[in-house]
Amino acid sequence: MKNVLDFPGGYSAVIGYDSELEMFRGEFVGLNGGADFYATDLEGLKREGALSLKVFLDECTARGIEPKKAKGKFALRLDQDIYRQATIAAAASGKSLNQFITEAVREAVARA
Repeated sequence: MKNVLDFPGGYSAVIGYDSELEMFRGEFVGLNGGADFYATDLEGLKREGALSLKVFLDECTARGIEPKKAKGKFALRLDQDIYRQATIAAAASGKSLNQFITEAVREAVARA
């Protein structure tokens, strides 16, 4: 089950349950800051999520900040043995390590 709500503009929020508050909590991912929201039902999540996103985007516009964080780069730390195995597997398949890892991540995302 995917606990993700999608919003216009390519924005997505991961949804969880806060047992202390007895409410669902949404948190936008891939933003240059934090934006979250709470509600007791799906319609409330959609409404509160849209409002939270609007406030966040308005603030980004006012400050001249790019709202999305994702640039396509991240540092990856692997233990030596996994790094060695990945390097060998990439070379054996005629790919760079970057291509090999990109394909592995793409496949994992498709399965999620």
